[in-house]
Amino acid sequence: MRVMKKQLFLLAALGGVLLTAGNANAQETAVVVEESTFDVEQVPCKDIYTPGSWRDNWYVQLGAGMRVPLVEWGSKDRHITAIYNLGVGRWISPYLGFRFSALYGSMHYKGGDAMASARTANLNVDFMWDMLNSISGYNPSRAFSIVPFVGLGGTYVFHYRDNALANDRSNDGNIKGNQWLMPVSAGIQLRFRVSPYVDIFAEGRSTFYGDNFNNTVYGRPLDLDIAAVGGVIIHFTGSKFQRYNPCDYVNALSQANAQVNDLRAALATTSAALAAAEAQLPCPEVPETVTVEAESTTLFPTVRFKLNSAYVSSEEMVNVYNIAEYMKANPNAQIVVRGYADKDTGSAAYNMKLSERRAKAVADILTGDYGISDSRLILEAAGSDTQIYPTNDWNRIVIFAAPELP
Repeated sequence: MRVMKKQLFLLAALGGVLLTAGNANAQETAVVVEESTFDVEQVPCKDIYTPGSWRDNWYVQLGAGMRVPLVEWGSKDRHITAIYNLGVGRWISPYLGFRFSALYGSMHYKGGDAMASARTANLNVDFMWDMLNSISGYNPSRAFSIVPFVGLGGTYVFHYRDNALANDRSNDGNIKGNQWLMPVSAGIQLRFRVSPYVDIFAEGRSTFYGDNFNNTVYGRPLDLDIAAVGGVIIHFTGSKFQRYNPCDYVNALSQANAQVNDLRAALATTSAALAAAEAQLPCPEVPETVTVEAESTTLFPTVRFKLNSAYVSSEEMVNVYNIAEYMKANPNAQIVVRGYADKDTGSAAYNMKLSERRAKAVADILTGDYGISDSRLILEAAGSDTQIYPTNDWNRIVIFAAPELP
């Protein structure tokens, strides 16, 4: 949708200036060319990434690890037990995301002179921050990521066993067998990219409770539950974000303005030639018809490409649109779609294939998007043997030309 709005905006801007040029008197010998007023330096040239759809960038996390409760800090008797993890999350930008993370397991700790135990089921809402993308810039192929997070959640603790120090009692005076708690947590996750859809992760989490996590209020007024978990992350759609840069619009408008100026200059030349021809009326009779063999004439405009690419960018779509409108207005016209490549990069054989792909990409848009019959298109690949422009990287183009006369 953003690409379509951008194209309509560019076409409206270009069409408005073309209408102004079209209203010029055909007999005038001079046309005033207005300079562009776009100030590129005042536009912040910063890439902005957004999800293309609410379905993008969801993932599921499966893991297992170990945990140790620090419930009575004066005790040096720590016991490590297993913990299991399931999470579902989404990245809303390359830098920020959220996750619902569930953890389940049992815990063992010293309760007086005896060992005590309980089971916990915990659900957190974690807010994730991709530190490397924020510092070094977004890279969808990054092999390693550091993701700090903070979370809020709820914990259900149940099956308290053999706790001689337990002093958290129900209304009837008996020791509670279960309770609900609302902890906060913080941690850090390390991600290792295996493929665009699979990561391996390792993370550590500290969960902070009041002093009654183990059903005992004793010692320091804070209990901790420390967990280390590792496992696999499966991305449903990979990392998919749409790029937007305000400078793309400015550059495209500047190119459109330059094209309008070229058209105005061509109009001025045509007007002068027309005035000179009208001054010679009536025309003398021509005794015989002379056939002139003309070389292939280049039509305006051209389509430019990035290095080693046959993808038609949204900025160049306006040029394909102009050719499509020309062919609709001239239903008997044929055009040559000729691709070129930059001789400074790639071998001659590779560049020949690349120029062929570029010509075909433009032809596919004309036939598929605008309904131009493929019988009216003549595809040619010029490779890099011929360089139309003296600056080589300008030659990553497709040029539209009229067919040579028979």
